[in-house]
Amino acid sequence: MPKPVGKGQRYLPGLDGLRALAVAVVVAYHLGLGWASGGLLGVGVFFTLSGYLITDILVGQWRATRKINLKKFWLARARRLLPALFALLAVVAAWVAIGYPGELATVRGDIVAAALYVSNWWFIVRDASYFAHFGPPSPAGHLWSLAVEEQFYLLWPWFVAAGGLATARLWPKPGLPRPRFVWVGATLALTAASFAAMALVYHPGLDPTRAYEGTDTRAGGLLVGAALALVWPTRRRTTQGRRARHGTGHRDDALRAALLLDACGVAGLAVIGMLIWRTTQYSPFMFRGGMLLLSLATALVIAAVVHPASRLGGLLGIAPLRWLGVRSYGIYLWHYPLIVLMAPGGNPDNESLSGLRQVGMATLCVVAAALSWSLIEDPVRSRRRPGLPLPAPRQVLAPVLGVTRWAHGGWLRTATASAMVLGVGGVAVTGTIVLADGLQSAGEPPDVLAGDRASGSSSQGTGTGAGTASGSGTVPGSGTVPGAASGSGTASSPAAGPAQWYGSLGPTVTSAQDKADARAAGQAAAYAADLPEPRPRTSCQSVVHIGDSTSDGLISSNYLPDPAQRIPERYAQVGVSSVHMEVVGGTSIVEEYDNQPNAFDVATRYKQAGYHGCWVLALGTNDTADVAVGSSVGLAARITKMMSAIGNQPVLWVTVKSLLSAGPYGEHNMQLWNQALSAAQSRYPDMRIYDWASVVAPQWFISDEIHFTSAGYAARAELIADALAAAFPANGPANTRTQLPENFPPG
Repeated sequence: MPKPVGKGQRYLPGLDGLRALAVAVVVAYHLGLGWASGGLLGVGVFFTLSGYLITDILVGQWRATRKINLKKFWLARARRLLPALFALLAVVAAWVAIGYPGELATVRGDIVAAALYVSNWWFIVRDASYFAHFGPPSPAGHLWSLAVEEQFYLLWPWFVAAGGLATARLWPKPGLPRPRFVWVGATLALTAASFAAMALVYHPGLDPTRAYEGTDTRAGGLLVGAALALVWPTRRRTTQGRRARHGTGHRDDALRAALLLDACGVAGLAVIGMLIWRTTQYSPFMFRGGMLLLSLATALVIAAVVHPASRLGGLLGIAPLRWLGVRSYGIYLWHYPLIVLMAPGGNPDNESLSGLRQVGMATLCVVAAALSWSLIEDPVRSRRRPGLPLPAPRQVLAPVLGVTRWAHGGWLRTATASAMVLGVGGVAVTGTIVLADGLQSAGEPPDVLAGDRASGSSSQGTGTGAGTASGSGTVPGSGTVPGAASGSGTASSPAAGPAQWYGSLGPTVTSAQDKADARAAGQAAAYAADLPEPRPRTSCQSVVHIGDSTSDGLISSNYLPDPAQRIPERYAQVGVSSVHMEVVGGTSIVEEYDNQPNAFDVATRYKQAGYHGCWVLALGTNDTADVAVGSSVGLAARITKMMSAIGNQPVLWVTVKSLLSAGPYGEHNMQLWNQALSAAQSRYPDMRIYDWASVVAPQWFISDEIHFTSAGYAARAELIADALAAAFPANGPANTRTQLPENFPPG
């Protein structure tokens, strides 16, 4: 909080230092730094701090004048918050329109919601996950927290005013403690209700965005700060601090109290640091007491810092932290759009950012915030002319001159000057690299940025049926379906590769090194040489392909402009006459995402409509992540559930792979899913497994390390179709034909 413009308010530099630490861990979290896995908790620190400062202002007004000037309060908030926000939104809108026009329709709604301070509910209603790893997050996605705070600013003054009026009428004599206790009791009751709502709304294994962004569930952090302001206001601390410093009153007792406060503050910082280090956005503990613990720890730090005799306040109020804290609002505003729009592929939620890029992005965030403060925020709030954030030469040289005088040596002056030159040059080079990479990313095709938001239409190659990949699962027209192929399958091992499928069909004509070279070059067609001519054909006349966002590119005209490369045509090439694509990003077997049916419900609808044919299931990426974050339905149970919906029909499961080394979508969890598939196969005679995980090349992954490039999707489409032909060959059991109702799907 910068120095107050009006009179009657204390400036507490230690709180600016706390703000600097909070925004630093938020930026570190979004940059993917491993030590800040719980860095999103920095927002919780902001909430408690904001609740304290706003309530302290409101209660101070009430105690001084027995009224609250709402117009003055809201105008002050508007001058402080709106100009910088509107400037940011204008830049983001222009940047997206120029660099990512395919995303403009989506981002436009996010920008309007941010301008109206309803971003949190906008994202909740749209099921836009704050935690999704697939596809790019919105560059305005972080503004949900400002919406929560602004909604608090609109409602809380009425509560304070109502509480003041009620207590004044019940206890008209000033100075009695009872009115304050009534305020505190009511505030604590609301606090308990908010944290209870968070625990009730949160469900392990389901997306926690509702619990994380809801005004009702996050108000608790603000209310902890409000309760502290009612019992520990800034104004009552001044006299006590003077007594402690000048020896009046019980000096020793005051000093001991100040030391105790500092100890509590340090303990609070330790708890905050431990939570940031040891928790993640998927930790159930965060939503079942962790946020409350964070708020209480932050309250301890605030209580210590606002005391005039606090050493901790002086430590947190040192110049660098104070400088960053004053600009923390701008840093928070600008950091996420810069990271999102300049990250490779438009997605910062990956582990490929180099240390140089991380430093460069952090530097750009601070520079943008400094410009915002000097050109927009401070001039508006203080009603002065804007100016560039250029300090006076004496201010720049003062630290250097001080050090050199202390050292009494010219060598140190030379070394310091050299270090300054190298530092400035390094920042300039880093900024240039990041800017160049960002402009290069801005030129990437929009499909790379689409992630799981897109679900394109599949084109039918041959046959009488038309397949559609749509969120609603609509299959227009009618389709013919074959009978089930019999026979037992053998689970493929991770090291087996495609030879397990194709070895019995004919010899390979390329060496292992040729394959590796083809993968590195992204030449999916090279795999065709592994197959004899004519190509194998399948007994499956109809296929239902159910997939998550790792199947989006199989039917996307953006990824695969040539229809012959898309999977419906690949299925047709091996003998499939009717293809029904059910591809929705975020799909899992159990959980529902974005108001779409889960995979089990999709399969059940087909069976109820009379479908009898073959199935390809490209699932598991989301299922294993859901289990990793606490779902009560395990991997084996999910496979059993899906197979119960399909029954005794031919089904080909596609294994999963990720290049991520940690987190719910990490490769370790993908391997657990593949092992569960292998273990389940012996129970289902008509189940086969295609081990895509052993074939996919690292070069086929885009920057999120989960989805694929165009070359990767081209190879994936061809190989899955060929695997289907190898799993259920044309010389298998005779097929029967079943007609789907014309009004399918039901409802």
